[in-house]
Amino acid sequence: MSHQFLETPIAQDANQGNDYCPFIPVFGAPAEMFDRGEGTQLWSVGGKRYLDFLSGIAVVSLGHANPVVAQAISDQANKLVHVSNFFANTVATQAAVDISQLMTDAGAGDGQVFFCNSGAEANEAAIKLARKFGGRGRHVMVTAYGSFHGRTLGALALTGQPAKHEVFQPMPEGFRYCEFGDIASLEAQLDDTVSAVMLESIQGEGGVIPADATYLQAVQRLCNERGILFIIDEVQTGFCRTGKWFGFEHAGVRPDAVTMAKGMGNGMPVGALWARRDIASVLQPGDHGSTYSGTALATSAVRAVISEMKRMGASDLAVKQGARLTAGLLQIKGIASVRGSGLLLGAQLADGIVAGDVYKLLLEKGLIVNAVNASTLRFAPPLTVSDSEIDEALSMVAEVLQ
Repeated sequence: MSHQFLETPIAQDANQGNDYCPFIPVFGAPAEMFDRGEGTQLWSVGGKRYLDFLSGIAVVSLGHANPVVAQAISDQANKLVHVSNFFANTVATQAAVDISQLMTDAGAGDGQVFFCNSGAEANEAAIKLARKFGGRGRHVMVTAYGSFHGRTLGALALTGQPAKHEVFQPMPEGFRYCEFGDIASLEAQLDDTVSAVMLESIQGEGGVIPADATYLQAVQRLCNERGILFIIDEVQTGFCRTGKWFGFEHAGVRPDAVTMAKGMGNGMPVGALWARRDIASVLQPGDHGSTYSGTALATSAVRAVISEMKRMGASDLAVKQGARLTAGLLQIKGIASVRGSGLLLGAQLADGIVAGDVYKLLLEKGLIVNAVNASTLRFAPPLTVSDSEIDEALSMVAEVLQ
């Protein structure tokens, strides 16, 4: 197996003496290998500097090697990392209280939290919540075409991208899909077997497509009328990324449950399902679990992220810097439009320009974005990105598109 993409060998076949890759190739050949990061910057093992305007896919919202988060993790690692869920720990308990307070402040109401390790796991927990809530025979969940909810089998079935299902057929049953933004399409999928509707406030992997506020409000009314759970996937949009703590706040809706991950740990693998208290109560001991649910180490990062985001006014930063980045992108010839919110933006390229080609050229120059589809570049820099870093990135985009 050839691994010319590596600047240095990462392993060696003891029998044949050839360099080889120790990873199952689900990600394809990596474009670069990084050694360290600081804020918006990354350095490869070869010493090349990059500006990271993807943040590990909207994960390191406080920047690489954030000193506050790093210190919290370090301190906790020297105190207590993990105990089983036969016991509580003070860090996870307070982190759950912190998240519950954020949800109350966002208008969602009083609720409870289940910690896990990723967004996919949070969405798996949401599937079980919806099925237990609906009961046998009322287990169907409706999501939108173009959605993305994870790679585990249940979360993949939840994802409204049938092409991703094909090689894993037969998929778990009990999932239907509607057109995103079309209330009539959603209503056509609802019947007495449906327990929940699950939507993203912005379809990140679907092309950075925001949900219109009036659409989400109409979805909530429809769910309330039918006694159906309204669940919001905030895995990519949560924790100030869109200019509010959670994307659903822009529409003023009140979800029954919310899933989150990515930015909540600034790189520490952690996710969560929050549900309003009366909904959460349907899950009882033995219905769900995880060995690593609420480890002190992971939740120390969550507490540090929330505290630091509050201290720096991260939502306001996302609005301010998002406006600067948007305005600059719109001035570049070759960019037709920009959509999204805060610092989760999709730059729609002019006809005939292939996003994948632009991504590669930008990477060569030292700017990390990604081609989220054939005609759209996704920009999601850390919320701490500086004016000068935005201007530097815009200069590289303009140069490449010329």
